[in-house]
Amino acid sequence: MTALTAGERAARLDATDPLAHLRDRFLASPGVVAYLDGNSLGRPLAVTAERLAAFTRDGWGGRLILGWDEGWMEAPERLGDELGRIALGAERGQVVIGDSTSVLLYKAIRAAVAASGSRTEILYAAGDFPTDRFLLQGIAAELGLTLVPIASPHDGGVTAEQVADAVGPRTAAVVLSHVAYRSAHITDLLEATAAAHAGGAMTVWDLSHSVGAMPLRLDAWGADLAVGCSYKYLNGGPGAPAFLYARRELHERLRQPIQGWMGAAEPFAMGETYAPDPGIRRFLSGTPPILAMQPIADMLTLLDEAGLDAVRAKSELLTAYAIERFDAELAPLGARLASPRDAALRGSHVTIDHPAAADLVPVLQRQGVIPDFRRPDGLRIGLSPLSTSFTELELGLDAVRDGLAAAVR
Repeated sequence: MTALTAGERAARLDATDPLAHLRDRFLASPGVVAYLDGNSLGRPLAVTAERLAAFTRDGWGGRLILGWDEGWMEAPERLGDELGRIALGAERGQVVIGDSTSVLLYKAIRAAVAASGSRTEILYAAGDFPTDRFLLQGIAAELGLTLVPIASPHDGGVTAEQVADAVGPRTAAVVLSHVAYRSAHITDLLEATAAAHAGGAMTVWDLSHSVGAMPLRLDAWGADLAVGCSYKYLNGGPGAPAFLYARRELHERLRQPIQGWMGAAEPFAMGETYAPDPGIRRFLSGTPPILAMQPIADMLTLLDEAGLDAVRAKSELLTAYAIERFDAELAPLGARLASPRDAALRGSHVTIDHPAAADLVPVLQRQGVIPDFRRPDGLRIGLSPLSTSFTELELGLDAVRDGLAAAVR
């Protein structure tokens, strides 16, 4: 029997993909052959253009300031509840949509540290995303805390065993990304949280590279605090607001540092002294970004229809296909796999290291192939399961192969 070509195998995978019909819900991008950066900025849904226009015309334009009394005030919690139900495994009243990821991470970390009493150390991943590390450096300088880095291999990430070994009586918080931004390694959130709790520390999780791409069970896993962006797999658009999860039984203990009127128990009392809302709303500060929340609602509806188990299953197939192509065609050109081979440990992107990666990216972009680059030499193939086909991935990897072949010739 003749072996299938890469193109034939991709076509067969597309033909049997139960989510393939949902790709038509996304806006097409003229001139783009393969969009392999959906883990940085997701494609917009076609319905979102209509929703934004309608909101501008009928909501904002039609109701003006009356909109605050007709649902806008409750929107951060209402949409947060939907996000919790569909994508986070969180019961109502524990998720709020609000500021940027950086601001909400700052609030969450400061709240966790304040609740720890006299503990003075924060554990974190040495190779985590720069914002996470920079925030921690600033918080440590503000409060006189000590940062304790946890190292991990280039193609891996932090393990629960490392957390258990590092946590101690001085640990105030353990701050980790669920999926490593470079390698896509998945840290076992359940086991790492249990290890932190065994040492008396709280956890703060960055879910930016996992929310919307895989099922999460924050309540069941015992997470304390978690933050994530909405412009990757939640397709909220550039600069879309982030979300914050806080376990219900911790609300009374958690005090966030940016005390604004929208987080107060009675925002319109205009009182002299700040008193926080008793629930998750205490993590709000200023006026919520109502307009910017609109696209998130559309993607949550689609995720609810597709089901995150099915989304995760396709993600695993996409990344496995990318690794098959890597082994057959890119490794012989000097490329190195910088992501886990085990699908259970791998998020929805694959990183391929090669000395020519930085120079190759603009060449690929001119051909309509859009991957991502992570220094020093990582070509990151981001695979958004609901909008990426196997044929699209195959065409993109063909271009990567040809580009690397020309570079090493």
